[in-house]
Order: sequence, then structure tokens, then C-alpha cells
Amino acid sequence: MTLHLPAALIEALWAHADREAPNECVGVIGGTSEGKSLHATALYPLVNIASRPDFEYLADPGRLLRALKAMDADGQHLVALYHSHPSGPAWPSQTDTRLAVYPVPHIIADLRSRTLQAFRLPEGELVPVRTTV
Repeated sequence: MTLHLPAALIEALWAHADREAPNECVGVIGGTSEGKSLHATALYPLVNIASRPDFEYLADPGRLLRALKAMDADGQHLVALYHSHPSGPAWPSQTDTRLAVYPVPHIIADLRSRTLQAFRLPEGELVPVRTTV
């Protein structure tokens, strides 16, 4: 599987992560799929309502639902989720893995090293996903 992220979306993702630091940011990415290729076309920043936003994330459910409806209205579907780790690393935490619900790539933005990594987290199994621009 390959996730294609245009440069403009990568810049928007970093901008969101920078704005929210030192807290974790969270958002979803809409787009299309063709075989094993996912093509990102829109970024939807969400609000982190976690009780410890500096350590974990929880997307506001109302805003998540609005983002999913907007994707549907635009002929897109959910192709990825993203969140930041302000102090690193760009690797899923046990909480990230345990709470993963959607079977799409999960992008982690490591603000310390300015690294993006994507992983599929089906049932807690870590499978790297190659990200391209």
C-alpha cells in the first residue's frame, strides 16, 4: 500500500502540529483509492479533546463526523488519520495502537525530528506504509 501525500497537505499537517504544540494535534485526511494506492486530496484538522492533550489525542467526535460527511459530499473517503508527537518519536505508542479504530494509515508527525511516518494499525499490528509526495 502506498499513501500519496501532496506537498501542500504535508505543509498543512506540519502547520497544524506546530500550532498545537506542546499538545498533540489530530486530524483526518480525505481522498481516493485505486487498488493499493491511496491519494490524499484534503486535510481536515480536528480538535484534540483528550484529558491529557500533551500526551495523547482524542478527536472531537462532532467535528470528526462533520469531516467525514464533508469527504462524502466531495466524493472522497477517509484515507488516513494523523496526529503529532511533540517530543517524538514518529512511532505509535501503546495508546495509539490500542485505540486505533479505522483500518487506514495512521500518520505520526514527530515535531522534534521533523519526521513523518505512517503505519496501518489493524488490530494493533504495526505495518509501515510508504509515504510519497
